[in-house]
Amino acid sequence: MRLILISFLFLLPFKSSGYDRITGLEFASRSEVFAKNGMAATSHPLATQTAISVLKRGGNAIDAAIAANAVLGLVEPTGCGIGGDLFAIVWIEEDKKLYGLNSSGPAPKNISISKLKTMGLEKIPPYGPLPVTVPGAVAGWTTLHNKFGKLNFDELFVDAINYAEEGFPVSELVAYYLNRSSEVFKDYENFSNVWMKNGMTPVKGEIFKNPLLAKKL
Repeated sequence: MRLILISFLFLLPFKSSGYDRITGLEFASRSEVFAKNGMAATSHPLATQTAISVLKRGGNAIDAAIAANAVLGLVEPTGCGIGGDLFAIVWIEEDKKLYGLNSSGPAPKNISISKLKTMGLEKIPPYGPLPVTVPGAVAGWTTLHNKFGKLNFDELFVDAINYAEEGFPVSELVAYYLNRSSEVFKDYENFSNVWMKNGMTPVKGEIFKNPLLAKKL
């Protein structure tokens, strides 16, 4: 009887979805979101909350995006930050026009391939100061805000500064990547001073403060 039952179970249709959905497409993990006056989507709830707050204060989509990006640079330092680049595609309904911005930084003025070769390098090293380009994120914020922004520029960084000063709970994935990064960057003073104050990177749920970033912002 047991063998017959097992054989029968294997004949049942295989459901590929890992979600127990009542309605909607089986592969979708979330239902659609609807809004009358605007919405925001980011990879972190604090950044999304900041973007919505900016919209509620009368800011436009550009203001919200800049404010959210500033928060993301704090709460998800493994993915973005003021030391990185910025790319934007902006649709302005009133103009019926699509705008693009490439705010990726160039190589520093005093570096070149020939100079790297004189240092005995045959390729650009993956870590350290030599592979770093001139940061373009802040210049990108400024360019976008000057052309499209509505609120005062200073207002867009209030949440990011407050979270940096008062602290925020580190998310599970960021804690994981910071721990992995420490294996490579623990000997870099700037990394260890900021992210390994107690000899280890912050764990999931730990309240982390970044006063140096707050001061920069």
